[in-house]
Amino acid sequence: MKRVLSVSVIVGVIALSMTTMVSRAQTPAAAPVPVLAATPLRPIPERLSDADFWSLRDTLSEPPGEFRSENLVSNETMYQWPIAALVKTVSPGAVYMGVAPDQNFTYLAALKPKIAFIVDIRRGNVLQHLLYKALFEMSADRAEFAARLFSMPKPTGLAPNASARELFDAIYMQKADQKLFDANTKAVIDLLTVKHGFRLSPGDQEQLSWIYGCFFTFGPDLTYQACETSSASRGFGGGGGRFGGFGGGNAFRSFADMQLQTDMAGVNYAYLANDANFRWMKDFEAKNLIVPVTGDFMGPKAIKAVGGWVREHGAVVGAFYTSNVEQYLFMSTTWGNFYENVATLPLDSGSVFIRSVPSNYVMPAQAGARAASMLCSMKDLVTAFDAGMIRGYADVIRMSKQ
Repeated sequence: MKRVLSVSVIVGVIALSMTTMVSRAQTPAAAPVPVLAATPLRPIPERLSDADFWSLRDTLSEPPGEFRSENLVSNETMYQWPIAALVKTVSPGAVYMGVAPDQNFTYLAALKPKIAFIVDIRRGNVLQHLLYKALFEMSADRAEFAARLFSMPKPTGLAPNASARELFDAIYMQKADQKLFDANTKAVIDLLTVKHGFRLSPGDQEQLSWIYGCFFTFGPDLTYQACETSSASRGFGGGGGRFGGFGGGNAFRSFADMQLQTDMAGVNYAYLANDANFRWMKDFEAKNLIVPVTGDFMGPKAIKAVGGWVREHGAVVGAFYTSNVEQYLFMSTTWGNFYENVATLPLDSGSVFIRSVPSNYVMPAQAGARAASMLCSMKDLVTAFDAGMIRGYADVIRMSKQ
């Protein structure tokens, strides 16, 4: 590809050449020829202003679509298993991309990227991330965050180094309160729309309240499908919920269960597992560095636009958490659009997909797991796709490893 120099650059080159010729004529030894510096790329900012955050969210987004469920809580119990390998593989400070709600926070706390983009086809996922953002900003510590999330009184007596089990044991002793929920909902919406100036329509505010109401109704026992099947949750609450089980025999694990998971060595990396993880997340959210984007993985804009922004700032995408979205993409004849989109992202040798592969495709290492969380080189997959070696979901799985 030919590069066209601007007039100013051409004039600069001529001026430098003339200066060099004069210098050579006046001195016996030739002076070194100056080298023109390339235009520096803009570094990723240490924080985004409220206006820049909202403008970036709007600029990168596509029109929303629909998914089979609202998916407020993950059901991937092996989601922490790749983290030890992730922190050794992903380039420090690389950009993070992901999908779905708060399981991303655990990966973020481990990888500590410079910025994160959460791309999801559902408008509701943007609103849920804004809810989390508000709760992080409003809460001084993990106990206060969990109490606000479930609209309960804050438990007392928890030490800063309390384990996740101790935190949720204390939370289960509290009772959800309608007055707290009403006050918290108003405080969340005021923080987002008044303090930050984010433009949330009446419909957005109603849906955000419904999402928050699911946490109020079911508390730490909220599961992947609980709010889909409960008519009570559609009324944004209703008092108390069902507490005390850490999931029990439910095929879907609860919010509390997901915070109590560990990797294969028994290490809990969850963002509420310790005070350090929570405080890192709180600071990251306060800097407006988790940007929720509405976008279809196979769509024409969102992923490419994120990649363009990352490239303009001289960075690479280090990790892309896709959950099990690829399984659904292969049900469409246009599944290849996703990998064409990924091919436009700036990558390096450490860039990896984090994907959840359903247990009917692989044998999970964790007994009873619904899926196995696996890693895959993004560059290798793009190369395989370009070579025509990706023809179905099974080919993607073969390139993944635990």
